[in-house]
Amino acid sequence: MESPRATPGSRRTRRRARPRRRALLYISLAAVAVLGVTAAGTVYVKAHARDGGAVSSAASPKPSSPASSSSSSASASGEASVEPVTEPAVDRDALLGTAMETVTVPSGAKVSAAVLDLDSGDSAVYGDAAFDTASIVKVDILATLLLQAQDAGRHLTATEKAYATKMIENSDNTSASELWDVIGKAAGLDAANKRFGLTDTEGGDGALWGLTQTTAADQLTLLQQVFGDDSQLSEASRSYLQGLMKTIESDQRWGVSAAADGSEFALKNGWLARSTTKLWDVNSIGRVTVGGTDYLVAVLSNGTVSQAKGISLVEAAAKAAVGSLAESSSASP
Repeated sequence: MESPRATPGSRRTRRRARPRRRALLYISLAAVAVLGVTAAGTVYVKAHARDGGAVSSAASPKPSSPASSSSSSASASGEASVEPVTEPAVDRDALLGTAMETVTVPSGAKVSAAVLDLDSGDSAVYGDAAFDTASIVKVDILATLLLQAQDAGRHLTATEKAYATKMIENSDNTSASELWDVIGKAAGLDAANKRFGLTDTEGGDGALWGLTQTTAADQLTLLQQVFGDDSQLSEASRSYLQGLMKTIESDQRWGVSAAADGSEFALKNGWLARSTTKLWDVNSIGRVTVGGTDYLVAVLSNGTVSQAKGISLVEAAAKAAVGSLAESSSASP
């Protein structure tokens, strides 16, 4: 039998209304959840009642984010969900490629560059071609000698140190040839490079250490062995090699140093006129400091008609490489 309808002021209505208000209030308070934060930092809060009833909002303005919309689908079960917004990864190689488009490359010449931020670990590489090392291989020769000495539990001899100083600071070829023989020529270099993590470098035939083949990416890996903490070289060996690279003779202070703030750099350059083509290999590797941040930079080039044009190309590429990475790092979330 159907009950008669109660009037608004009747006792029957009051008895029913009180429990329902209390239940709705408890459910609403228990279901409050933070749904998301806008890009501007505004927090949106929503309460869902399990019976699908009205909700109260403790939020700022109306605009809803994708996270808010997707979260609303959970309201049927009375639970709010939050979907994190993932920032797209920065393609630093692509940014470096764009920066390199501003570098004027002479007709017939090629250039490749690699750069790494020592603080953040961010890096970028442009080009994967192999180049003659010319004299930048002298850093690799000394790193190999130091690694071999560590393995033997000995220090460099006075003669080896004299050769090392002249080879790095003055780029003396006779000293390089002497130490090339000491390390076992290409076989010794290649064995050390395998431990250093270089994968695309091959020692030159016989006495031709200057025709060792390498890539910009491999030279960046070598620089990490010299200037980074995670290295096969001991701290003493790294400090010794770094010290020589900081005291390059004045007429050889060009190349990647063009990207540095003042005199905050350590480097080794290489230059070679090929007898068959009369064209130049011009390379530069090292560490530079820009705005208080240390960068490792390797720039390789070939095919320029003069050393001067090769130097200009390498310096422009070094500036573009460092500038590109600095800009991309500052823009990262």
